[in-house]
Amino acid sequence: MGGTFSFPQISLPEMLRDSAERFSGRPAISFYHVTLTYEQVWWMVQRAAVGLAAAGVRKGDRVAIMLPNCPHYVIAYYAVLAVGGVVVQVNPMYTGAELEHLLVDADPKVIVAYEPLWGKVEAVWEKTHLERAYLVQFPGPVQTPATERVQPVEALLGAQGDPPSVAISPEDTAVLQYTGGTTGYSKGAMLTHRNLVANVHQSLADFRDGLRDGEEVILLVLPLFHVYGMTVGMNLGIAVGANLVMLPRFQLDEVLDAIKTAKPTMFPGVPTMYVAVNSHPKAREYGIDSIRICNSGSAPLPVEVLRAFEEKTGGKILEGYGLTEASPVTHTNPYHGVRKIGSIGLPVAGTEARIVDVATGLQELPPGEPGELVVRGPQVMKGYWNRPEETAQVLRDGWLHTGDIATRDDDGYYYIVDRKKDMIIASGFNVYPREVEEVLYTHPGIQEAAVVGVPDPYRGETVKAYVVCKPGVTLTRDEVIAFCRERMAHYKAPTEVEFREELPKSSVGKILRRALRDSQQ
Repeated sequence: MGGTFSFPQISLPEMLRDSAERFSGRPAISFYHVTLTYEQVWWMVQRAAVGLAAAGVRKGDRVAIMLPNCPHYVIAYYAVLAVGGVVVQVNPMYTGAELEHLLVDADPKVIVAYEPLWGKVEAVWEKTHLERAYLVQFPGPVQTPATERVQPVEALLGAQGDPPSVAISPEDTAVLQYTGGTTGYSKGAMLTHRNLVANVHQSLADFRDGLRDGEEVILLVLPLFHVYGMTVGMNLGIAVGANLVMLPRFQLDEVLDAIKTAKPTMFPGVPTMYVAVNSHPKAREYGIDSIRICNSGSAPLPVEVLRAFEEKTGGKILEGYGLTEASPVTHTNPYHGVRKIGSIGLPVAGTEARIVDVATGLQELPPGEPGELVVRGPQVMKGYWNRPEETAQVLRDGWLHTGDIATRDDDGYYYIVDRKKDMIIASGFNVYPREVEEVLYTHPGIQEAAVVGVPDPYRGETVKAYVVCKPGVTLTRDEVIAFCRERMAHYKAPTEVEFREELPKSSVGKILRRALRDSQQ
């Protein structure tokens, strides 16, 4: 791990084409009762690329994808890249306001969206520069009447002609992956083809001997709009010719049925998924012992959860660490070698890591002393889309400053001590308190509000709001939660509300979130 590292200097579509040639008749995607081979997926990607080019998508143009996990996602993703476009990842759970911000910021020309979400897109259409939408529906056909600007996705696949010949450099931006910003607004990390191809091969490097090209079956319930699912699930799976068994959402019975039927060998997940499987009294009856390799990321994995899952499956969970700005993987526990439970492991191949002082970020600290984790490697983003100042804050002399506090032991293993100061990780999703607080402050009956993360046995953390009502106003917990859920994705909304007469503040009047967190302990 770490040190020199070589990987193919190719684009993501070239990676798919290579797998289509090597594994042409092998299953690439299994989605309920539909199975597509690598040859079929590559053919459909080429058809969709022709359709996108006919719709006016040119090199550098952005195309938004707002889909749950389904074959259409994979086809749209690689087709956009094949014409030299940039994929804009859109969380289908976004509210109208969140969607509007992203579409205005990324400025895509086209969107590929799940038809039940079309109303959200249509509501903000006039505020964007969108020219065309392609709608996806399953299991049935699209019901929205076709117009010049709105068509079923099948219109892309029916395009005639040869795919355009587009020169794609590994340094070209492939994906805008949105993440929270210091301003409270999300910002797009520019991930290049080189970043993403590198991270696939970095993820493969340590357990290459444990994988069988063309034979692995990956249970892919992690959302592909999330950087972790995109890289460790989809792109890695395609690189090794795996069968991607896709589910659009995590529903435990459906997941267990898929395990029983497909017998997956790999299961990238987040801790809440492992907790759910552990809690099912008949999990063993579904043949979960087919799973050999699991990756856990997005949130800390409790030791007891890891042990219980491994005891049930006989597989091995490799806990690691990553962030959007690094495509995302930077650390993992080795498949071969010493695994330290509770550690995020060692830097992946080609990655350097340091612990530096928080104040300046310049002084490297000795083992055992906590400081900010900084990383450098080929997976580190180009920068934030149209945000040079925020880029300069986190990318300094080639080092990505993660904002996470960590330590390193004498063997070079890393441990996360604390996350970015206030960020909450609920079910693997990042929730930024300021974003929730800004919604709370729009309530006419709320005078002050602060949001913190509190431990939750299932979600890892959940969102708790502390509220001071305006004089003469009485609110209930349910009223506050309902107000938030109407204005933001449900995973961001508080699940707990505590009413107080006043909130703790510093000498300059700043609300002290840490004091609120400490009061929970």
